[in-house]
Formats: sequence, C-alpha cells, structure tokens
Amino acid sequence: MKLFSRIVGDGPDVLILHGLFGMNDNWNTLGKRWAEDCGMRMHMLDLRNHGQSPHSSEHSYTAMAEDVLQYLDDNQIDSAIVMGHSMGGKVAMRLAVDHPSRVSKLVVVDIAPKGYPVHHQEIIDSLQSLNFDELSSRRDADKKLAESMPNFAMRQFLLKSLHWEKENRLGWRFNLEAIDKNIEMVGEAMESQAHYDGETLFIRGEKSGYIKDGDMELIQHHFKNAELHTVVGAGHWVHAEKPEEMYREICEFLIEG
Repeated sequence: MKLFSRIVGDGPDVLILHGLFGMNDNWNTLGKRWAEDCGMRMHMLDLRNHGQSPHSSEHSYTAMAEDVLQYLDDNQIDSAIVMGHSMGGKVAMRLAVDHPSRVSKLVVVDIAPKGYPVHHQEIIDSLQSLNFDELSSRRDADKKLAESMPNFAMRQFLLKSLHWEKENRLGWRFNLEAIDKNIEMVGEAMESQAHYDGETLFIRGEKSGYIKDGDMELIQHHFKNAELHTVVGAGHWVHAEKPEEMYREICEFLIEG
C-alpha cells in the first residue's frame, strides 16, 4: 500500500508515524521545526486507514509496518530514523524488529511493547453515533459528538479528520469500520523473541500511565539500547501538551552520533 506523506527539509531521513485516529498534520509543526533546526528530512506519514492514505479491511501491525517498508523502498531510503506515537509507536517497533537494517534509530512516544486492554470503545461508539445524512457542518458534528464526548480537546483532535467526502456530505478520513473490527489488535503485545539492538529512545508523559516504571525491564528485553525520558506534566499526547520539551529532546536525539 502506498502511503500519503508530507515531506519537509533536507538531510537524514526521519519518518513520523501518528497514533490511532490521527494523521500527518498532528506532527506538522514539530516536523517543520526539526527539519529547519536539526537539519533533517522529515516525512510525516498517514498510516493505512487514516488521513489521505488508502483504506483496507486489514488493520494489523504487520501490515502497517510493511506499508512503511514499501514507503522506504518507493522513496529509495536505505535506512531512516523512525518515530511513532501510541499506535504509530507500535508500528515503528514492529518495523524495527522485523527490518532492523532499515531503522537507524528508533523513537517511541508513550507506548510500550506490552499488551493493553481495549479502551477506545467509547470513542468508537461516539463516532458511530454520528449520522452524516443529518449533519451539514463541522459545528453540527461537534455539537452531536459533545453529547457523548464532553472532552473538548479530544473532539477537536478527532474533528481534524472530518472532511467533505463529496458536495454537501461530511465523512471521516479514517476507516472507522476497519478500526472497529480490529480494535483488539491495537493493544496487542510484542512477542517475546522480538528484538532490536539499535539506539532507541522511549518518551512518556508523566501523567499518562501508558509506560510505567516497571515496564523498563520489558522494554530493554526487546530494545537493549533503550533509554526512557519522562516529560513532566504531560499526558498521553506528549507532543501536543509539551511541544517545547519534545522539540528539544528529539532534536538532540536526532543529531547525536
């Protein structure tokens, strides 16, 4: 599958993989800064079933990692620094352990290689409650979503993926049906024999809870050269909540060595 991307800058290649229900725009501001200030060629990708990339009934980490591998091949990139947040972090880990020669460094933002219980069902239910035959504007969609999703920031994040599918009809850029059918795989654990020996940086939000102190042993089982940095005051969306610290930490990691 050929993935959509936005590319900025010139220098060593860095791929950024967004999380569930996200898209390349989530990383646009930071990506531009890393390109300009750190001398990198930044690729902000849309993963399958998200953004402007194609839709498919298959939604697995193996498939998504193979999509990214095809992207590297199509763009004649021998190896790249690969960074992913949440679901995108699991895709990045999958690519690194399956194709280590193609990943020069790895950055994983607020996700661990362990299993997570399904915890997105309420969001999916809220999204499925929208009847686009009855909605004529983004404001209408936000008002309807607010009935079951009071979190304003979450609604604004999701509404970034709302677009006009055709004249007078709104729709989601993400493939809600495929995500719903495959939601259990989003939290699946990495198999015990999977390993990547390259330089790896894990970043977690202090208030998130996705990566706990006790997870470091498991992380270093899979990624023996991994370090963990905690962003104070941040939750799961570290890059949105603490962009300056993310900018500095990642820039340093990108240019070192």
